Amino acid sequence: MARSSRTAQTALEEFLVHGLKYALPYAAEPLRDVIGQGNEPIPVWPYPEGKDRGVAFEPLYRTAPGAALRDHAFYEYLALADALRDGRARERKYAEQELHRRFQRANARSEP
Repeated sequence: MARSSRTAQTALEEFLVHGLKYALPYAAEPLRDVIGQGNEPIPVWPYPEGKDRGVAFEPLYRTAPGAALRDHAFYEYLALADALRDGRARERKYAEQELHRRFQRANARSEP
């Protein structure tokens, strides 16, 4: 990965972890097992074709639910971003660690 790409990725990770909640949860994988909300309604994106019911949580962008249906990896990144935006401490910490792990793995794959 080129130096500027790595720098941009580091900046993106920093923004997601520390700034996203100020810029604008997450009952999706990879967070479903971490949340364990019991009887509480889950947060869901308002989407007419969605199969889960819960408390409405606005997505980062209005077309995000449709895009997430087409790309599972993108869906997981959006769920992690939502946990950073509005999750409890445990969900935010998990999302931070998971994003860091995924960025590290992407960096390792792109190294010569």
